[in-house]
Amino acid sequence: MNTTRVWFTRMRVMTSKELMQLLRDTILIIFTIYAFTFDIYWAGSGVSLSLNNASLMVFDGDSSYASRELTSRFREPYFQNVGTLNRSSETIENLDSGKAMVTLDIPEGFEQSLLRGEQSTVQMQVDTTNTVLGLLASSYGQQIAGRYGMEVAMKQQGLSPDGGISGPVLDDRHRIWFNPNQKDSWFMSIAELLTIITVFSMMLPAAAMVREKERGTIEQLLVSPLSAFQVMFSKVLAMTLVIVLLTAISLFLVIGGVFGVPFKGSPWLFLGLATLYVFTTSGLGLVIATFSRNMAQAGMLIILLIAPMIFLSGAWTPPEAMPTVMRWLMLVSPLHYFIDAGYAVLLKGATFTSLAPQILGMSVLGGLNFSLGLWRFRRQFG
Repeated sequence: MNTTRVWFTRMRVMTSKELMQLLRDTILIIFTIYAFTFDIYWAGSGVSLSLNNASLMVFDGDSSYASRELTSRFREPYFQNVGTLNRSSETIENLDSGKAMVTLDIPEGFEQSLLRGEQSTVQMQVDTTNTVLGLLASSYGQQIAGRYGMEVAMKQQGLSPDGGISGPVLDDRHRIWFNPNQKDSWFMSIAELLTIITVFSMMLPAAAMVREKERGTIEQLLVSPLSAFQVMFSKVLAMTLVIVLLTAISLFLVIGGVFGVPFKGSPWLFLGLATLYVFTTSGLGLVIATFSRNMAQAGMLIILLIAPMIFLSGAWTPPEAMPTVMRWLMLVSPLHYFIDAGYAVLLKGATFTSLAPQILGMSVLGGLNFSLGLWRFRRQFG
């Protein structure tokens, strides 16, 4: 009984020491608070995955009612008409210079072809330097031109666009779940929070360990009655408390308060998952610390690991769109499990039971990471 009490007393004292050392680092505290508040706000309010005000230039070689009607349908919020072209040859020049993202070339005789019931073509050229926005602009343009062509054809047949067709008709109705208004701020703010948690759950434990090595105090700890597990786990425990506290502030103050994200599931379940995830990735931070001699090396190694973790998380590219090898590699990315679980809890209302695969994946990876860090620590200082 006394041995157990002594063990927990040492853990409490060591955890308090780690918290006090962290609080004394003013620059790191300011940076951490900024990352969990303002950085998430900038990401949620400033990053958009939708097509907004794509610059459009039009060459209207027909100058007719039909050409003006088609042009008028390329309007805000998706397109913004920034000018007209005098010659068809100017389209490439304006795309190359970046003055226009989309150019629309309407040939002479466009309206006459429609009136005769003949097929008529318009040329739409899109700058796809940004493939996502280029694909969206092309898709929206096809829908606008296709809808206009359908209306003209139905009008010539004496049918109104909203009905008049006998026989079976497909009534296409959409219902959007989990983010009905398709607000990018909901997705981006949560994605940024998960990324920030990943960065700091690796950086703070690694910084705590490397700081001990730089100051030479790690040897003092090793000659004390503390075990290697107590030395390492106390750092993980202290940094986990700080990160989970800041995560709660960001969740309720920024994501819920500023962006108005309605939590469909329990935010406390999300914080529980965040605690498990911080433990999972902090093991990687400790492994990095055993290979680093100073903070600069630790920072470079963390960047080296963070980039592939984000690419393999599925936050930016759906797993279904990745090659088979990349999908297998996603299984060893703890961020992949955390993103699935985080969005499922906050936006879909998932429960603890339904998240069993993600929890199991993070637990297994966390155990392996911490065991590897402990093995490296004992081998380096044992």
